[in-house]
Amino acid sequence: MPSTFSRLFLLAASVTSVTASCGSLTHLFPRAEGEEVPISTFGYTGTTGPVLWTQLDPAANGLCSTGSNQSPINMVEGQFTLIPASDVQLTIPDVPEGTTFENLGSTVEVVMKGLGGTFVLEGKTYTLDQFHFHHPSEHLDNDVSLPMEMHLVFSAGTDIAVIGVYVDLVDLPQRTLTVHLLPREAPTTLLETIFSSVGEIAEPGTETKTKPLVMSELVNTLKAGGFQRYTGSLTTPPCSEGVAWSVATEKLKISRATFEAARDIIGFNSRYPQNKLGDQNVLSIASGGAAAQVPATEQTANVTSVHNRRWMGRRVRL
Repeated sequence: MPSTFSRLFLLAASVTSVTASCGSLTHLFPRAEGEEVPISTFGYTGTTGPVLWTQLDPAANGLCSTGSNQSPINMVEGQFTLIPASDVQLTIPDVPEGTTFENLGSTVEVVMKGLGGTFVLEGKTYTLDQFHFHHPSEHLDNDVSLPMEMHLVFSAGTDIAVIGVYVDLVDLPQRTLTVHLLPREAPTTLLETIFSSVGEIAEPGTETKTKPLVMSELVNTLKAGGFQRYTGSLTTPPCSEGVAWSVATEKLKISRATFEAARDIIGFNSRYPQNKLGDQNVLSIASGGAAAQVPATEQTANVTSVHNRRWMGRRVRL
């Protein structure tokens, strides 16, 4: 049983670390000009994967295995509050000159710090630092895993707010004589633009510059729906809690060819879904921690849930 002092030490470490962004420590702690792109020391498989994140740095990463409000989660009724987009203010200016696009080893990230993006949530103004991608989606959309998820990371001092946006596949029309009477969905231009440069950062630690980014397309899409709000954590070490999550109800689209190009460089980088908010951490349960016994009725429900879970067909590797 850890002492009171050690528990306070872990808490202090986790609160300090909440300034780290989901997927990166890069742009809330800016690098000096010319400094190399840092490569993440954690991963998603084997001995650096989510099950062992606490062991990578026990003092800093304790909440990864003990926190009771961890992300990502299954976005089902009762786990979030649905708010209309009209209740929040989201502003992200276009980036006509392009911006830095880098490979951190754990994800690929578009640098947006200082470019004017803001998100006003519950009276507090957050500024956009970066956005990055996970494959497959980290959150589940009512039991369904999507091919990708985009995380827009905002900060206000030491507070973090993240907008999660699901990314689904759309097939481009083939060049045939077939007449399509119904309109076909088109891929999101922003994603096609960003990932057109992904081949330039195939190796971890590399960076390039994107083509001009029309961010208004993203903002207009998000404002057409709503947000599923909850308070959770970073989905990467140190798994700090108190993160204001807003998962968009509107989805972005990506062409299959572009998705495959991004997937082959990003790889698999999704933390497994966590327990319900407020419930014991699943790793604590697995290690035989307090209250590890699951009622028989809940065990039956869990088995049923596993058999009923719907997974979209995809090759699982970000």
